[in-house]
Amino acid sequence: MRAGKSWSLRRTLLAVLLGLTILLWGSSAAIVYVEAQQESAELFDQSLVETGHLLLSLVENDLRNRGKQATIDLPMRGYPNPHHYLRFKVRDAQQNVLYRNDGALNTSLSRSAPDGLSWTTIDGQQWRLFVLWDAPRQLQLLVLEPTSHRDDISSRFFYKIAVFGALLVALATFVIWWSINRVFRVLRDSALEVAARTPNDLGDVSLQGVPSEVHPLLLAINRLFGRVRHTMEYEQRFTADAAHELRTPLAAIKTNLQVLQRARSPEERDEFIAGLGISVERASRLVDQLLTLARLDPQAGPSMQPRAMDLASLLADEKKHWQALCAQKGLALQLDLQAAPCLLEPDSMRMLLRNLVDNAMRYTPAPGNITIACGRQDSASFLRVKDTGPGIPAELRERVFERFVRLAGAHLPGSGLGLSIVRRIADSHQAIITLDAGENNQGLAVTVRFPPA
Repeated sequence: MRAGKSWSLRRTLLAVLLGLTILLWGSSAAIVYVEAQQESAELFDQSLVETGHLLLSLVENDLRNRGKQATIDLPMRGYPNPHHYLRFKVRDAQQNVLYRNDGALNTSLSRSAPDGLSWTTIDGQQWRLFVLWDAPRQLQLLVLEPTSHRDDISSRFFYKIAVFGALLVALATFVIWWSINRVFRVLRDSALEVAARTPNDLGDVSLQGVPSEVHPLLLAINRLFGRVRHTMEYEQRFTADAAHELRTPLAAIKTNLQVLQRARSPEERDEFIAGLGISVERASRLVDQLLTLARLDPQAGPSMQPRAMDLASLLADEKKHWQALCAQKGLALQLDLQAAPCLLEPDSMRMLLRNLVDNAMRYTPAPGNITIACGRQDSASFLRVKDTGPGIPAELRERVFERFVRLAGAHLPGSGLGLSIVRRIADSHQAIITLDAGENNQGLAVTVRFPPA
């Protein structure tokens, strides 16, 4: 099967987190820069207005003391480049220049400049203009401020933000990379621990120091290891038990063959052939039950899918077959079939019935009675098989469900798997199976109670 294109979770997380960090920082820096420019512009405008009012007050005071004279030029000595600083002019109502500084010597300003703050362009450069009149509107002050001051401050602020942002991104990159590596180191250690396991080493993966988000994954791996461990243990037990149990019928077959080869008469040969047939039948039955038990193991494959059925109709289909078998063995069969709707899987349920009835007929001496009943009790359906055989002591009734367990003194041939198969099928139907004494404390009564459909 073609593998899908792989991708790196580590690189994806690093790219996403770094991208988000840069986006948030860039957006924040842009907002701060725009807000700082607006605040700076308001401060510059406020300073320009205050400077204009101060200059106009000084001019008014000087004119009161000296009166009107020729234009007075105010030199800006000691400044390396006076043209980059404020320029101002003071004109009278006739637009005659009364005061000006060095930078305003060759600056031509429109007479229709609006009062207050405005923008104007001189020689291709943008300036901030403030126009102010005195109260009687006899003196007009014009103050010009170059935008270079504002641009210089904005540029210095931008460079500081850029440098600080670069340092922050570098720090964020290191912190995010370190954090992601720390988390993935735990995953890598867990992966190395799993990779180092041998097929027989199926212990739980360590959860020490693992982040809570990784716990479900490692718990699922541990549960998988547990299921595999259970399956391997089951297969080992199954193989050992099967080998042990098959040894007896196979030894009997081998013995019968050896004796058959030395038969001295047709009667002896027929006797040994009959014994050989019994041994082969026992071995075949044991193999069939072993295979059945393997199929019923919950780890062997998907679980059964029961469907709604009437247990009475299933029992009625087997009625004639059981009557014929009981007649051959000299046993009386009684059927009490009442409606018993429940969720059943037909094939496995027939197997359960066959094992229960076969055990009852096997261990009930003739003349004896076998009763098969079904119906409803306490809103749940039940199946009951009773016999008049030797029964099972109360202290051993739970143990007989184990595989290959046979009661001491059981002289009839058998494998000890019948009730184990019955328990497995009952568990797959979520049914409860109980063993009790039969009528008048004689024999055995096996009851299977199904959950309400």
